[in-house]
Amino acid sequence: MIAEKGKKIRVHYTGTLSDGEVFDSSRGRSPLEFTVGAGQMIPGFDKGVVGMKVGEERTLVLSPDEAYGKKRDDMVFTVSRDVMPENYQPAVGDTLQMMSRGGSSMSVTVTSVEEDSVELDANHRLAGKELTFKVELLEIVG
Repeated sequence: MIAEKGKKIRVHYTGTLSDGEVFDSSRGRSPLEFTVGAGQMIPGFDKGVVGMKVGEERTLVLSPDEAYGKKRDDMVFTVSRDVMPENYQPAVGDTLQMMSRGGSSMSVTVTSVEEDSVELDANHRLAGKELTFKVELLEIVG
């Protein structure tokens, strides 16, 4: 059996940045389970496992377009400090949850703090980065 669209599979993976820094890994915890081609994974990962056999290992090198997209300047914005939660002292690198104008929740990262304002970045933390995944197909579940 091979991994193909519609099959539920279990994999172990380790994701690294171009400098070798590990940003995520399933090693040491439960394997990742998903249905190939169902849109549950970033596009390059989803496509990259197609054709793998159980026990096979593969290295996937994904451009930003195949991963979390390019970093978008329109997703970086400044808000007044008075919209921050009471008694909260923002610091660069903090991750916050906020509501978009459309009512959905989104994660933002504090990128700069001024006396009267805070700059927030709603891009995914891996947007704009080339990602490498070492993937091992453990099982085809169904």
